[in-house]
Amino acid sequence: MDQPLWTPSPQRVAESNLTAFTQFVTERYGVTARDYAELHVWSCADRERFWHAIWQFCGVIGASQVDQLLVDRDRMPGARWFPGAQLNFAENLLRRRDDTPALIFWGEEQVKSQLTWSELHGEVSRLAQALRAQDVKPGDRVAAYLPNLPGAIIGMLATASIGAVWSSCSPDFGAQGVLDRFGQIEPKVLIAVDGYFFMGKPIDVLPRVREIAAKLPSVKKVVVVPYTRAEPPLDGIRDAVSLHEFTAPFQAKDIHFERLPFEHPLYILYSSGTTGVPKCIVHGAGGTLLQHLKEHRLHTDVKPGERLFYYTTCGWMMWNWLASGLASQATLMLYDGSPFVRRGRILWDYAEAENITIFGTAAKYIDAIAKLNLEPAVSHKLPHLKALLSTGSPLAPEGFDYIYRNIKRELHVASISGGTDIVSCFALGNPNAPVWRGEIQSPGLGMKVEVFDEDGRSLQREKGELVCTAPFPSMPLGFWNDADGAKYHAAYFDRYPNVWCHGDYLEYTEHGGLVIYGRSDAVLNPGGVRIGTAEIYRQVEKLEEVVESIAIGQDWPPQQPSDVRVILFVRLRDELTLDEALINKIKQHIRENTTPRHVPDKVLQVADIPRTRSGKIVELAVRNIVHGRPVKNREALANPEALELFRGRAELQT
Repeated sequence: MDQPLWTPSPQRVAESNLTAFTQFVTERYGVTARDYAELHVWSCADRERFWHAIWQFCGVIGASQVDQLLVDRDRMPGARWFPGAQLNFAENLLRRRDDTPALIFWGEEQVKSQLTWSELHGEVSRLAQALRAQDVKPGDRVAAYLPNLPGAIIGMLATASIGAVWSSCSPDFGAQGVLDRFGQIEPKVLIAVDGYFFMGKPIDVLPRVREIAAKLPSVKKVVVVPYTRAEPPLDGIRDAVSLHEFTAPFQAKDIHFERLPFEHPLYILYSSGTTGVPKCIVHGAGGTLLQHLKEHRLHTDVKPGERLFYYTTCGWMMWNWLASGLASQATLMLYDGSPFVRRGRILWDYAEAENITIFGTAAKYIDAIAKLNLEPAVSHKLPHLKALLSTGSPLAPEGFDYIYRNIKRELHVASISGGTDIVSCFALGNPNAPVWRGEIQSPGLGMKVEVFDEDGRSLQREKGELVCTAPFPSMPLGFWNDADGAKYHAAYFDRYPNVWCHGDYLEYTEHGGLVIYGRSDAVLNPGGVRIGTAEIYRQVEKLEEVVESIAIGQDWPPQQPSDVRVILFVRLRDELTLDEALINKIKQHIRENTTPRHVPDKVLQVADIPRTRSGKIVELAVRNIVHGRPVKNREALANPEALELFRGRAELQT
C-alpha cells in the first residue's frame, strides 16, 4: 500500500499536545526538530533534558533537583533517575477537586455509577485514613482482589497517598493463582470484592476470599467491597470488614500525601507465570508517572476532560496505564464484565452513551467483532471518538482495515506494544503522523528501540530482536525477593550485556514504523529460517472459516530431533469440521501470501486455544504440552483446561 489509511488534518496537528511539546523544548532547550524522527533522536541522545522537559511540560507536582537528573546514565540496569526528587503518585492524579466526572463505571448491564473529582478525593481521603489506622506505612503492601470498578481506583490512590505499594489481581483468578502472587509479597491489608458479573450472571468469589485470607498470615485486615449484593456475608473470612464499616469512622478531609523519593516503589505487577511461579516486578512511582504522562499526553493526545477507556482487568498492566489518565485530567471510563454482552455491542453502547473520546482494547477483540460482522459506524453515533488503541498482540493489517471501514473513518488508530515488564510501551501512536496499514507508528519518545541480530548487531530493515539500548525511567526497580538482582538481570540483560532484550520479534518499516511478528521465544525455526508466528496468524485468520489459530514448532523427528516442523492448530466457526479441502485451502492461502517456509506441516482442529487472563495466546505452554513437558503454573491461564486438547495427539506422532 502506497497511501496511508489516515492522515491528521493540519488543524489537528496544530492543536496536538505533541506540537505544543515540540515548541516547548525548542524554546526551552533550543532543540531543532523538524519532525517526529528528529525529536525522537534528541529524546534518546539528551535523555536527562528530555525527561526533565516531560516533568516541566506536564506539570508534575513534586520537587526535582535539576543539578542532577541521572546517575550512571548508560548503565543498564543501574541508571538512577532524579535521585534528589520527591513526589507522591496519588497527589499527581488527584490534582482536581471539582464537580465534573472523574470516574464513570458500567458493570455490564447490571450496575452504572459515577464519581466527581470532589467525590473521588473524599473517598480516597476516608480510605487512606482507615489504612493508616491499620498501621499501613510507606513500603507496606496492600493487595487487591478486585474487578475494574471505582473501588479499585480508590484503593490504589489511597495506598499510593501513604507511600504503600499496590498490587492487584482480577477476581477471575483462582485461589491458588492469587496465593502464588500475593503470597510472595506479604500484604498487610487485602481488599477484595464479594463477586462479579459475567454475561449477566453473578459469580460469587467469597469462598475464594475465605481461602486466600486463611493462607495469607501477613494480612491483618480483609476489606470486602460489595458489588453483586448490598450486604455480602462475611462469616468465615478472618479479620473481615465491609468497606463501609472500614471507612465509616472517618470524615473526608485534605489528604496527607507522603512525598517520597522518585524510585520509591508504587506497584508490584506479575509476569504471566506460565513457565513457573510468577515473577513479582516492582515499579517505581516517579518512573511510572513520567512514562504514563508522556504516553497519554504526547502519544495519545489526552486532554483535560476527555474520556479515556481501556477494556482491561485489574490483572493486566493496562489497568495501571488507564488509572494514570487521571494525571492528565481525563475522565476514566471503567467497564467490568464480558465485552460480548449484547453480541459484542455493549462497549459501543457505552462509547455512544458516555461520549468516549479514546477507546482502547485488545487486538483479539477487534478480530472477534470483525468475525461477528459488527458495524459500529452504522449502528452507533460516535462523534466524540478521536482515537482507538489496540494492544495485547499485534493488530493485523486486516484489523486496521476493519476499524476504518466499520468503526470510524476519521480516527487515529494506534497499535501499541510494551508490557508488564516496563508498565508502559516501547512503541505506540503518533497523533501528528499518518497511520499505515499493519504498522505501529513509532518508537516511544525517550525509548532507544533497536533491532538486533543474534550476535548483537543492529539491523536497519531486517527482522530481529526488539532491544532498548539506553536506560529509561520506567525500568523495574527489580524483582521482589531478588536481593542480588540475579533474576532481574537474567530476565532482560543476559543475552546482550547492558542492553534490555524484550523478547519480541521486530522489524522497522520504510515509514519509520514498526511491525511485531510475535514473541521471539515463540519464533518458528524450520530449516534454520526464523518465522514470526504473527505472520501465519495474519493470513489464516483472514479465512472466514477460522476463528483463531496458534502455531508452534515441534521437534522432529521426536526421538532424535534434528529440525522442527510447523504445526498449526485452528479453532473453526461453530459446527465446522476441518477436512482435507479446508486444510489445503489454509495451506494455499498461507503459501500465496507469505512464503513456502510459512506453510505448516500439519493443520489440526481444536475446540479452544489457551490464553492468559489478558487474552494472549500461549504458544510456549502449548509447545510444552505437545512435547510432554509440564506447564508449571496453570493458574496463570484463563482457560487451562484447553491445554488438554493438545496433549497426546496421535496426528503428531507421524
